[in-house]
Amino acid sequence: MFTGKTTVDRPKSLLWLQAGSCGGCTMSVLDNGAQGWARELKAFGIDLLWHPSLSEETGVEAIEILEAVAEGRTPLDFLCIEGSILRGPNGTGLFNRLAGTDRTMFEWVKRLAPHAEYCLAVGTCASYGGIHAAAPDPTDACGLQYEGSLSGGALGSDFRSRSGLPVINVAGCAPHPGWIMETIVALQMGDFDDRDLDRLGRPKFYAKTLAHHGCERNEYYEFKASAEKFSDLGCMMEHLGCKATQAVGDCNQRGWNGGGSCTHGGFSCIACTSPAFEAATGFLETTKVGGIPVGLPLDMPKAWFVALAALSKSATPDRVRENATSDRVILDPRRNGKSGE
Repeated sequence: MFTGKTTVDRPKSLLWLQAGSCGGCTMSVLDNGAQGWARELKAFGIDLLWHPSLSEETGVEAIEILEAVAEGRTPLDFLCIEGSILRGPNGTGLFNRLAGTDRTMFEWVKRLAPHAEYCLAVGTCASYGGIHAAAPDPTDACGLQYEGSLSGGALGSDFRSRSGLPVINVAGCAPHPGWIMETIVALQMGDFDDRDLDRLGRPKFYAKTLAHHGCERNEYYEFKASAEKFSDLGCMMEHLGCKATQAVGDCNQRGWNGGGSCTHGGFSCIACTSPAFEAATGFLETTKVGGIPVGLPLDMPKAWFVALAALSKSATPDRVRENATSDRVILDPRRNGKSGE
């Protein structure tokens, strides 16, 4: 039975709760580190108080852990919330009640968050509302401190944790395991403050770059040599809905599960680190006006992009043009663009 007792030289404590969630963020973080996430936490002096999928405590024991934190008997350093906060129906939160208690997840979050030294929204659902907030939204889903791109959410725009920081939005669907763990470790080491957050509360160490940066298809992008179907090697921005030039994240600079990314796997970036990505159109087809993609790169003026795109296409090497619409390299640069073995 959990007693709620602590020692003076206690490790830092982390409590993880799942609200309106598919569990994908938990699946992601479990991939962190060669030792696994639980051992990585211990290596940095962090004690996992409770996780609904990983902890042994269930029923009365689990509820006592939460009550001890909510009543201030057990100090809480990291509160990690995975999943959207479901406020419906009519602001009651009854669409998502914590089993075994008479309280909703909406209420538990509001009780626990003020006791946390740091409050982390893990994933885009917890950050901005995510998939559950897509129209129609009978659950009235929102993030911890944002509703889409608007400040507010479940805790309100004025909320600050005991450290004085707002909710830290480790956005992504699901976020890279490194984004989650490195944020926790930076906070643990005292190497993180509000200057390390972007305007939407995301850690800058991964939000200061675009998913496009480091993409293995960048040669095709530079020459505007576009894929026409998902098995093609070319850039997927022009026709296949790829939003990597508009999405924050270092997805193509650090591998998932040892080396993958969405574009590496042949699928378009859907900008899952962004508010309201779930409401976007054209996941598989690029929306255009007058033949020009509506969503243009964030790292250059739009007029420049339109002008440079025309120049790039006129200078595209035959090798790049031919390979862009193939599922394998046809013209090898080592043979000066000539085909053959």
